[in-house]
Amino acid sequence: MLTGLKSLVRKASSLFAPKKEQTYPIIISRSDHSLSRQNLSPNAVKVLYRLNKAGFDAYLVGGCIRDHLIGVIPKDFDVVTNATPEEVNALFSNSRLIGRRFRLVHVTFGREIIEVSTFRANSAQDDDTFQKDKPQDSLKGKDSARSAHGIVLRDNVYGSIEEDAERRDFTFNALYYNVKDFSIHDYCGGLADIENKHIRIIGDPRQRYQEDPVRMLRAIRFAGKLDFEIEEETAAPIKEMAHLLDHIPPARLFEEVLKLLGSGNGVKTFHLLRQYGLFKYLFPDTEALLQSGWKRDDIDPMAFILQGLENTDKRIQSGKTTAPYFLYAIMLWPSVALRHEEFQTQGMPATPALHQAANMVLDNQVASTAIPRRFSTPMREIWDMQFRLPKRYGKRAFILLEHPRFRAAFDFLLIRELSGTNLGGLGAWWEAFQFANEQEQRDLVRSIDARANDKEAAKKRRPRRRRKSNAPRREASNE
Repeated sequence: MLTGLKSLVRKASSLFAPKKEQTYPIIISRSDHSLSRQNLSPNAVKVLYRLNKAGFDAYLVGGCIRDHLIGVIPKDFDVVTNATPEEVNALFSNSRLIGRRFRLVHVTFGREIIEVSTFRANSAQDDDTFQKDKPQDSLKGKDSARSAHGIVLRDNVYGSIEEDAERRDFTFNALYYNVKDFSIHDYCGGLADIENKHIRIIGDPRQRYQEDPVRMLRAIRFAGKLDFEIEEETAAPIKEMAHLLDHIPPARLFEEVLKLLGSGNGVKTFHLLRQYGLFKYLFPDTEALLQSGWKRDDIDPMAFILQGLENTDKRIQSGKTTAPYFLYAIMLWPSVALRHEEFQTQGMPATPALHQAANMVLDNQVASTAIPRRFSTPMREIWDMQFRLPKRYGKRAFILLEHPRFRAAFDFLLIRELSGTNLGGLGAWWEAFQFANEQEQRDLVRSIDARANDKEAAKKRRPRRRRKSNAPRREASNE
């Protein structure tokens, strides 16, 4: 955490009296905080100034301010304004309107996207509910709507900045930066919660989770990412209301999983998801397998998942990227191994058993989190390569090395070994093979061929047992 935040919070707390009934917003002037334009995206600043020049109010909001105060380099810069999405879109030629559930504007600067939203008010509690037997186009033309379970399906009711702050999820996301005077506006006590390392939801937790159950996942994600504690009242309803995730579209949950486990804090987040009873709604087969205690000599599901997440965390923390399909391949591999064993027990050959196991596991998984085909296909290839990598004789090693999924499959193989699976030095062999010159590669393959020939020769030398005949044994005759 940046030095000076404690004094900033103390300064903020002393600005108003009495302390027991704090008056909001707390406005922190430029001289009392360390956030400056140099810490901001130049493109975000351009958007703010153009909106101001056009006569609109505009602020940076949420995570970029929070992250700066904590000492984390912000990745995204979001802007909020009193201009409607249509007005923002008309103001920027490099923008486009997106979203149905929440109408937004994306202003594009090369690869950087500045997301601009309009101040929103809380939608009415008595909104018409979405009935399952009504056609989907019944939402057309509505500013706000809720499902039969109380989940917000559309929320485009615009309001003031005060109303916008109240509808944000957590207090530290209700921080606003005003580029006009470079001040920070705290509407819900976010500065104090950052100082105390608390994750606190704005409003009644039950109502807020009912409106959007994904907020429970966001609380877990922030706890893992920021190393904060979920405040007691915020945490209390999560286990009881976790089942509401069943009503969230699988495509949305797919993206949330990538944020949860692919942000560099996967191990801690995984434990928190299981602690609060949320993991089973994201990976039901995997959770059932972990609960059952199933394991084999060649796979310990819990050890394998933790090792995979640890490797992914190290990779992300070192600035490298990781593919979404690789993360999902790790989380589902134990279930594939179990189903593969079951099909082989029924007499199915190894390769068809693997394909059948992969089909079953993926079919079950997409009911919870949708997996696009562009990700499910590489996952199948990684799993299939685990059975092909041991077969290195002849030209097979050279062919496998050229496979587009070789590197991912090799990394997957190393995770299996690190988690306790004994593969007879297979990882070390492939490590040597891929970095060897051509002659060294041929020598490595010859060593495998020679070993295979020795085994075959040993089989031939092994004396055959004489079959016992069921015919009656003849007595020796002296004739």
